[in-house]
Amino acid sequence: MQKLRLILGDQLNTEHSWFQECEKDTIYLLAEMRQETDYVKHHIQKVVAFFLSMRNFYKAITAQGHHAVYFQITDGENPQDLEKIIALCVEKYKIEKFEYQLPDEYRLDQQLKTICSNLKIESEAFDSEHFYTTRHELSDFFEGKKLLLMENFYRSMRKKHHVLMDGSTPVGNQWNFDADNRKKYKGEVPIPTEKNFHTNVSEVIAQIKEAGIVTFGNIDSHNFSWPTSREQSLEVLEYFCTNLLKHFGDYEDAMHTDEKFLFHSRLSFAMNSKMLSPQEVIETVIAFYHANEAEITLSQVEGFVRQILGWREYIRGIYWKEMPNYAQMNVLENSNKLPDFFWTGKTKMNCMSHAINQSLDEAYAHHIQRLMVIGNFTLLTQIHPDEVDAWYLGVYIDAIEWVEMPNTRGMSQYADGGIIATKPYVSSGSYINKMSNNCAKCHYNVKEKFGDKGCPFNTLYWNFLDEKKEYFKGNQRMGMMLNLLKKINPEELYKIKVKANEIIQDMNSY
Repeated sequence: MQKLRLILGDQLNTEHSWFQECEKDTIYLLAEMRQETDYVKHHIQKVVAFFLSMRNFYKAITAQGHHAVYFQITDGENPQDLEKIIALCVEKYKIEKFEYQLPDEYRLDQQLKTICSNLKIESEAFDSEHFYTTRHELSDFFEGKKLLLMENFYRSMRKKHHVLMDGSTPVGNQWNFDADNRKKYKGEVPIPTEKNFHTNVSEVIAQIKEAGIVTFGNIDSHNFSWPTSREQSLEVLEYFCTNLLKHFGDYEDAMHTDEKFLFHSRLSFAMNSKMLSPQEVIETVIAFYHANEAEITLSQVEGFVRQILGWREYIRGIYWKEMPNYAQMNVLENSNKLPDFFWTGKTKMNCMSHAINQSLDEAYAHHIQRLMVIGNFTLLTQIHPDEVDAWYLGVYIDAIEWVEMPNTRGMSQYADGGIIATKPYVSSGSYINKMSNNCAKCHYNVKEKFGDKGCPFNTLYWNFLDEKKEYFKGNQRMGMMLNLLKKINPEELYKIKVKANEIIQDMNSY
């Protein structure tokens, strides 16, 4: 039976069971499509990374002897649409059965179901063999429960997969070392330069321009740093273990104006494109830890494992539990537009300038920059979650909807009403000052609310609490801050709201 097997751009797993044996009657299909480049405006580095990784994957499987067809973005016969490409291949190669791996985006899942229902041949879906969990494992775990606490799910994953466990007890007799992962970075430990592959991507960029794809952000065409093959991804993993792991946990939540990456692994694109599996990443890191326990503390490793086995699997489970309704949630009824500086980086707020310019330059920012700087600002200024979603999905190289949307719309913007976060992640300038050196050289004074030098985060924070106080009055975790809000005298609160409204009405001037 002549089979056609589809490989999507985020399914670049050469270790999948499909590739264990070469089958002469099986053709693999990979395609660069305007359908995928245009549903949101993407960062140029993101498009380059996916195209190059797909091409390297194609080379890898054909070198193993598999038969594959590949549509580049500028190929004349490329219909640029998934259903048309599949139909073209089914007819051309006289395909009798179509097979695909379950996609991780709801949009593509629905599209592939429709495509299969329209095909006149047999079709079958297979697991991507990537995650620790199935799509609906989290839903089953939390069935009947009101609170979907990540920590509970994380501990169950540790037990089930025997990760950092000593029998039924966590290694070190402690499940979570989060309290040890909050140090401010003050330059006391030198940070190695990030792993850079210096790839020349001029040809891919030229094709993207020729195809008329609209992108944003910056790229060095002769020094593309991200891994775009399994071999390079394994190098990044080894580099992380050897050079960064021993201080990862300590400075996990830190920010510094001179350090874009600190001790973060930069493995998210390699994992989200499936060039690496979460299991091999975790097993490699834990093995390295056990071989180097004199130098590496448990808190560094647990913090890393929690991000992958805990948060990453949890977020995916939430996505499949709540979609498609999740994509429309906006419980705080925020409606403002993103300011222009999200596309230019031109703002006088130092923390926002660094976080956004880094995002535009690197297609990357770590989780605290995304959550407590950019996300904090967009929530305080009450930006519509659709606007925030589209920007995050487009700007970050690792952003695929299943991981981006729950992190953005849920954790960051509280648009889901507390499905993920038990309270909104908002703060005044004090938190940013506590975790970074951004405030020291800022145009604004972090200790002031008013005047030309008043930190915008300060008035925006109290204004947000006042604007949303009715919504949060029953939230126990918000009780202390709402009580402090009540103690602000009416004259000062009026000044706060006037100033905050000025900022919201003219964000591009700040």
